Amino acid sequence: MDPISIIVTALISGAGAALKPTAESVIKDGYAGLKALIQRKYEHVNVTELEKNPASKSRQAVLQEDLEATDAGQDKELLRSAKALLDVIQAHVSDAPKAVGLDLEDIKGASLTAEHILAQGNQATGIKAKGLDIQGDITFRDVTACSGEDAPPKN
Repeated sequence: MDPISIIVTALISGAGAALKPTAESVIKDGYAGLKALIQRKYEHVNVTELEKNPASKSRQAVLQEDLEATDAGQDKELLRSAKALLDVIQAHVSDAPKAVGLDLEDIKGASLTAEHILAQGNQATGIKAKGLDIQGDITFRDVTACSGEDAPPKN
């Protein structure tokens, strides 16, 4: 996962988790710290709009576009803060999203082939399948699941 995607994922997850009334203070504090860091260093990036609806794909896309227009991808402090927030959320939220490279459910077919699957993040899963009814061959090639620290080098 590239640095901007990690930052955006942390903001989406943080906004979603921190805005819940039952959120633990460590999550709220981590999210507030990441948001404050972005506001201080990249004042034209508006995180507040994401808070109105963290699940909105359009708000997520605008946030990603705004961050890509800065040097946030090379900001080690920002990336550390984003990763720390993701770790806190993972540790404290039981329903926190987990990285899944390919998630299949209730599929019927003659055969199934999937290639070049990459899942990165805490507790990443390469392939998750449930309720498959495949009559012939099932083939998976080049499946990688790794934590952020174990990420393969980009080509």
